[in-house]
Amino acid sequence: MAAVVWFTIAVALWHFTVFLPDRFWAGIVGALLGAVAGGMITGAIFQIASGRSIGVTDLATVLVAIPGTLIGVAIIYAIGVRREHLAGIE
Repeated sequence: MAAVVWFTIAVALWHFTVFLPDRFWAGIVGALLGAVAGGMITGAIFQIASGRSIGVTDLATVLVAIPGTLIGVAIIYAIGVRREHLAGIE
């Protein structure tokens, strides 16, 4: 159940990327993949570090997915901006 929570939080936060300029690498789909990957990775790291099984969920399960989601979206955005800059698109 924890993986479902991480995925759901990532998708919920991904919806807010429509308010940002579309400079994501691979567009909005790239932003989705970055958000989901970030949320799942940080969630899994926390779950393993705390020694809990994948079926245990609480408020901390929700909260640990948020920073990873934001980091994942930021990385995809930075890659997109860098590619635009290297291509000469301003």
